[in-house]
Amino acid sequence: MTWPPLRPALQGVEPYGAPQLDVPVCLNVNENPYPPSAKVVADIATSVAAAASTLNRYPDREFTELREGLAGYLNASGGSGIQSAITADMVWAANGSNEIMLQILQAFGGPDRTAVSFAPTYSMYPEYARNAMTNWVSGRRNEDFSFDLDAAAALIAEHRPTVVLLPSPNNPTGTALPHDVIGTLCALVAEQSGGIVVIDEAYAEFRREGTPSALELLGAHRNLVVTRTMSKAFALAGARLGYLAAAPEICDALRVVRLPYHLSAVTQATASAALRHADELLANVAELRVERDRTVSWLREQGHAVADSDANFCLFGLFADRHAVWQGLLDRGVLIRETGPEGWLRVSIGTAAEMMAFKDALTETLTTLLNREQR
Repeated sequence: MTWPPLRPALQGVEPYGAPQLDVPVCLNVNENPYPPSAKVVADIATSVAAAASTLNRYPDREFTELREGLAGYLNASGGSGIQSAITADMVWAANGSNEIMLQILQAFGGPDRTAVSFAPTYSMYPEYARNAMTNWVSGRRNEDFSFDLDAAAALIAEHRPTVVLLPSPNNPTGTALPHDVIGTLCALVAEQSGGIVVIDEAYAEFRREGTPSALELLGAHRNLVVTRTMSKAFALAGARLGYLAAAPEICDALRVVRLPYHLSAVTQATASAALRHADELLANVAELRVERDRTVSWLREQGHAVADSDANFCLFGLFADRHAVWQGLLDRGVLIRETGPEGWLRVSIGTAAEMMAFKDALTETLTTLLNREQR
């Protein structure tokens, strides 16, 4: 036996994590480049100070105020598309979407059960499955990253997964799923295994006009789970607050696997304060959407392939040596992400100044690499 006695599935595995480097322009982890305003910071500080006076006691295990606030936000932001109101008993929260996903797989996955997704997809999904002792099966999307419903139906019939994980907008491609695909998948999974379909909407607030949210389908499918985060649109990546909306029975099931008092009083206070300023925080989202569309157009004008994006990032390529391009950008002070299918790179959307720095660095890098090839 090796020391320490790590279980076999984890031996030799590198921990997940994007590079954290001190660079002038950081565009690799899809963060919101706009920090909370002084007004928001002050409200958070006041709320946390009030919570600090009670830290000798355990926090509200049911985080009732926060769940009510999140339900209110989802109903307000969903508009007329949400046919049935989302109530507090349909909301669950945890320390980031990562913990949400792990709890889902702990509750509905496990030994002798299978989770499925369709690549390219979020690279942490198989790690959640592994950590929850759940079998992992990955199907494929089409070459243009659209969803192949026939292939998905065959994979679901073969493996009968109890959990299907699908980001929409997808990470790393940025593409969103239409309602007919989501509805069909919910029906297929219900019929084949009685399992659940998780639509990961971490980037939902950035979707383009006319792109619907899976929240609109909650009333039609009891096995649908829609996850969200406050890390991106709310600029609270450092607060670690993820949440979901689903049937109350699903939320009840997650109580079985949660750790005791898993959401601290400080986390609850921070998230509730941010929700009070949702309009202000989301105003920056509109700017990022515009900057994203500008970036997509510019990249295409330069002759690059770019996936349609409903997120705060875009996937672009194709490069014979993407690592050389990534390194060239880094050498010029711009950090992006080397992820996704071979030949592609992903850039987060930053401020206008940051995106100009990215464009200049990419142009210089490609010119340098071309000159090197021609020597």
